[in-house]
Amino acid sequence: MFWNSRALPELQQLNFRDRMAVLRRAADQLPTPQKLILNVWKLCVLIPPFLLIARAETVLHAAGLAFGLVLIYPLLTRPVTFALVRPLLTQARRQLQL
Repeated sequence: MFWNSRALPELQQLNFRDRMAVLRRAADQLPTPQKLILNVWKLCVLIPPFLLIARAETVLHAAGLAFGLVLIYPLLTRPVTFALVRPLLTQARRQLQL
């Protein structure tokens, strides 16, 4: 399981901008069922915290929940994204000629 794009063997020699371009290209090439899985997972991660934020009794409590969401969202979604796009990274990198 990869938490950072630098850890992906296919992208280790690239700088940040190039890694993001390859990841974006690979994500665009995902088949529809995998895109659906990824988007449903992201919704499952986002909906419960937003419901809690909507029901928060104080602004401070809502702000704390929002801050927690900002920290936790990438931790839960990036590894799934990397796992789904990893088979397509080499092809995407070749297409971008990096």
